[in-house]
Parts: sequence; structure tokens; C-alpha cells
Amino acid sequence: MIHGTHNAEPDSRNEDVLISVNSELFTRDEAKISVFDSGYLVGDGVWEAMRLYEGKLAFLDLHLDRLWAGAAAIHLALPFSREELVGSIREVLDANEMVSDVHVRVMVTRGIKKTPSQDPRLTISGPNVVIIAEHKKASEDSASRGITLFTSTIRRGSPDYLDPRLNCHSKLHEVQALAQALEAGADEALMLDVRGFVSTCNATNFFIVRGCEVWTSTGAYCMNGITRHNVIRICSENDIVCREKDFSLFDVYSADEAFVTGSFGGLTPVTKIDGRIIGDGSRPMTERLSGLYKELVKNG
Repeated sequence: MIHGTHNAEPDSRNEDVLISVNSELFTRDEAKISVFDSGYLVGDGVWEAMRLYEGKLAFLDLHLDRLWAGAAAIHLALPFSREELVGSIREVLDANEMVSDVHVRVMVTRGIKKTPSQDPRLTISGPNVVIIAEHKKASEDSASRGITLFTSTIRRGSPDYLDPRLNCHSKLHEVQALAQALEAGADEALMLDVRGFVSTCNATNFFIVRGCEVWTSTGAYCMNGITRHNVIRICSENDIVCREKDFSLFDVYSADEAFVTGSFGGLTPVTKIDGRIIGDGSRPMTERLSGLYKELVKNG
């Protein structure tokens, strides 16, 4: 099994899941999109991923806010209301008899192009909407063993050319960074911003613990992660100092703990960065925050 923050326990039910393509349900072998689709041709689209826990879509409003913000940023008129999208997601979940430990991905592209081109004026259809729901329980192995990181030479860019908060279909920067990390023998990539400060990971947000304080980046050069937001919230509500600030690898290498956050895996400890062991192996703050986060998912 591939080791990382997106490891899932094997589940044979996923072989028979039904996928929604423009409100029609298909088996995974039959679910298809045209090769002239804007997302396939030029990465022109936005997406959002969320978790179903005990019948509830966790932090749904925050995920919808981010999807609508991304669509507005690329001048894409979403072909549904928030209520209609939630209804469509529920239809997919019901059709697959899904109740908990489910990962839902909603993808919206600008639509079908007349010919391969970046030009949105050559779009000849409405947006294409795909909803994929899978039985995906996060692997306990990642949470217990932790993951290793390698600092990539690929930087997180500034908002003036591609805002890091835009959850668009093109993830080539992150793929390049991850490829470097894998070649170096690590599980995932740590990424710096254009000024050399620590920003984020290729698919998760990054935190360190120094003493009794939790540090994360300013947020200017990273995805505005929902789990990141919730960890900062948890710290505030439990009198834990959490600083959103610039810090460098100098601070990371001497941290007491490090962890990453994401909607799929929650909080995952980091054991080693660039070959350096982080802390002494104990994770009191990470474990405390992980427990508080699980309670928030359950009760929030």
C-alpha cells in the first residue's frame, strides 16, 4: 500500500460505486467525459472534496463557500444552487447506500469546447458536473506511524499569478513537488513560498509545535484548508497558542512536533523532514489536537 496522508483501507464496495455525471448515474467503468472537456484540455474548472461521517457532510458550509469562491475567481457560473448541489450529493450517497467513512469529490468544469483551446468563448455546452463518492476510511497506519517530508524546490506561488487558495483542476505544481519528494524517498512534499518561508505541503497544510505553541504559515501562500481552519479554531477555543506567522526550515528542524492537516486524514504526525527526525518521538500536542478535532467532526 502507498504510504501517505491519503491512504485508505481497501474496500471492495468501491468497485461497484455509482458516479454522477451531469445528474445521471453510471458505474465507474461507464462514467466518462468528452476529450473536448475544458477541464481535460486546459484544467479549466474547480473542485471540492468533503467527508461523510455518520450521515453528515462534515463542515459542509465551509466547503461550499470555498467552491463558490473558486468558481467566482475563474468567472465560472455554477449551474446549481447550494441546495441543489447538496441534493445531488445526497442522491449519489443514497444510490450507493453510503452512511459514513465516505469521501465525496465534486468537480465542475467550464464545459465542452468546440475545439482544443483556452478561450472560454469556444465553450459550446454548459458546465460539466461530476460527483464521485467512495467508501474511504483513512488508514490507521498513517496516523500511528506518521509520514516523512522532503522540502521541494518547487515553490508555492503568489496570488498575482495563481492564487494558492484556488482549488482548480490543474495541480501540476503540487504534482511536481510530490514527484521530487518521492524520488528522495519521502512520503510527501513540504513547500516553501516565494520568499523562502515554509508554506504548506503538496496536498495538506503544515503545522509545527514549539514548546507549548502551535505554528502554521500566514496562509498567504497556501490552500485555505478547512481542517487547517478548524485546528486554528480548536486552539483558540482551548487556550492553546496558535501563531499564523512566517517561519523557516531553521525553525522546523528544531521543532518538538510537526503534523499536517487535511479533510481526508484529519491530523497526521510528521516524523522526519529532509532526513531529520522531528522531536523525540512523543506527540502530546498532536494527539491532543487530533482528539479535539475528532470531537468537532462528531459534534460540529
